[in-house]
Amino acid sequence: MALEKNNVVTLKYVLHTNDENGEKVFVEETSAENPMTFLYGVGMMIPKFEDEIQNLAVGDKTSFEIAPSEGYGERNPEAITQLPVDMFQGQELPPVGAVLPLSDNQGNNFQAVVLEVTSEAVIVDLNHPMAGRSLFFDVEILNTRPATEEELAHGHAHGVDGHSGH
Repeated sequence: MALEKNNVVTLKYVLHTNDENGEKVFVEETSAENPMTFLYGVGMMIPKFEDEIQNLAVGDKTSFEIAPSEGYGERNPEAITQLPVDMFQGQELPPVGAVLPLSDNQGNNFQAVVLEVTSEAVIVDLNHPMAGRSLFFDVEILNTRPATEEELAHGHAHGVDGHSGH
């Protein structure tokens, strides 16, 4: 049976991406003991991910690739910016490679990776860490069920059984 909007889907996956040379690099893996559970069809996942699993049923496995344009987008060279060192007054300047949690004037949260630290500024990359990279998924569907009224009201799944979470 194909997955339907407002079903809770539990799956396990292995995710690889590609490095600058095009070689596959392991990113993360979930398991049957620690699966990913989400509310299908409500925009929680990359749309292409949901498209790729929509015709699967419990026990089905698939492998697919999501191109950057259908995942986290292409890298934007203009997404490099400078944060004044005054922002870090009273604390140590972050090291190169640190991930900084930031928010914009509209309250949207995002992360920036520190590229360089100078005496005047902390230079950061605002691109998503997976921007410009293909995503290679190996997926197995472990469980599906209709979402509970509470999950629908909250807009997210409350675990495999509908009672986990908050």
